[in-house]
Amino acid sequence: MAPKTNPDKPAHLNVRDIPRETLFRLKMAAAAEQKTVKDLILELVNGKIQELEKKGLLPKGK
Repeated sequence: MAPKTNPDKPAHLNVRDIPRETLFRLKMAAAAEQKTVKDLILELVNGKIQELEKKGLLPKGK
C-alpha cells in the first residue's frame, strides 16, 4: 500500500547538473532582488505554470 502524503507538508526537490555559471547567476539574481534562491525559483516556476494554464496547456490549479 502506498504511503499517504500530506498536501500541506512541503516537498523536497534536488536538481543536479546545473552549470556552475547558471547557478552563480541565479544566486546573483536572487541577491539583486533581495530574495532567497528558493523564493526566486518558486516565483519563476509559478509564473511559468500560470502562463501555461492561461494558454490551456495545463489544467488550472487549485
